Amino acid sequence: MTSKYECFDRSRLLIQPLAHRQNDLLLSRWIGLDDETPAFEHRDLRALATRLTSARSGGRARILMAGGHLLRAGINLHIIDLMERGYIDHLAMNGAVAIHDYELARIGATTESVPRYIRTGEFGLWRETGELNNWVNEAASLSLGYGENIGRRILESDFPHRGLSILAAAYRLDIPATVHVGIGYDILHEHPNFEGAAAGEASYRDFLIFTKTMERLEGGVMLSFGSAIMAPEVYLKALAMVRNVAKQDGRAVATFTTAVFDICPIRGDIHKELDKSDPGYYFRPHKTILVRTVADGGESYYFQGEHRATLPALRRELI
Repeated sequence: MTSKYECFDRSRLLIQPLAHRQNDLLLSRWIGLDDETPAFEHRDLRALATRLTSARSGGRARILMAGGHLLRAGINLHIIDLMERGYIDHLAMNGAVAIHDYELARIGATTESVPRYIRTGEFGLWRETGELNNWVNEAASLSLGYGENIGRRILESDFPHRGLSILAAAYRLDIPATVHVGIGYDILHEHPNFEGAAAGEASYRDFLIFTKTMERLEGGVMLSFGSAIMAPEVYLKALAMVRNVAKQDGRAVATFTTAVFDICPIRGDIHKELDKSDPGYYFRPHKTILVRTVADGGESYYFQGEHRATLPALRRELI
C-alpha cells in the first residue's frame, strides 16, 4: 500500500553553490582563547566550576548540550579547549549546530539571511552544505553516529578552517558528539539527497550514545546552552531511561548538577515551577532542567547572558 497523498518533487529544485550566498557571520567573528570577551560575573560560576572539576576527577559525566546560537557566538576554540582539558566529555547538539560547524570549517563563514533568501526561494538550498546528507547516509550504512561521522569526515578533510570544528575536535579526542534532529527542522531536509530513514537511524544511534553517557550522570554535570526544546526534551527522556535501569539495580541517579545558560529572564525562584497561567511556565529549560529532574537530591544553576560572555567566563573559573 502507498500513500494516497501526492509528495513534493524535489528534483524540480534549483540548488546553488555556497559561493553565491551572502553570509551574516564571517571568520572575523571567531575569536582566540586570549581575545577579550564581554564581561560576565555571577556568584554561582565558582560553584559550578567546582562541580565540573569534581566530576572530572571522579570520571562522572560532563555533558554540554547546545543550540545553534552557541556556535554563532564565535567561541569554538573555548569549547574545544574545555574538551581538551577534560571538563567536557560529551557534546550534544541540534542539527543546526552541525550545519554551522561544517560551513565554518569549509568556507570560514556561516548563517545565511533568512529574510533575504526566503523571499527568493533560495533559503537552505546550497550545494556544498547538502554534502552533509551524504555523510549522514554513510553514517547509517556504516553503523556510525550522526555526529561521529561528520566529525570524522571534517577531521580527515582539507577544509581550511577545520581547526575550528567542534565535531572534528570531539572525534580527535574520542569524545561523543551527538546530533539530535527532528525531520523538517534543518535546511538539509530540503535537499533531494536527504534520506529520512538514514537520518533517523544515525540520529537515534546518537540518542542511545547520549543515554549511555547519562548512565554516568550521578555525581556529574549537565550544561545546557541556548536550547529551549532539544536539550530539555532529549535529556528528560534519556534520564528516564537510565533511572529505570538504575532502579532495577538498586541504584539512584539523583545527585548531580544541571546548569542552564540562556538570555531568557526567569521570574521568581529558579528552583520552583511557575504557575501554568504564567507564560514562563512553558520555558522548558526552567521546569525540566532546573526544577523537576533535580528534585531528588540534585542542584541547579541559571546564568542569564550572551554565550559569547558566559561560556568564556565559565572557562576562566575552571582554569
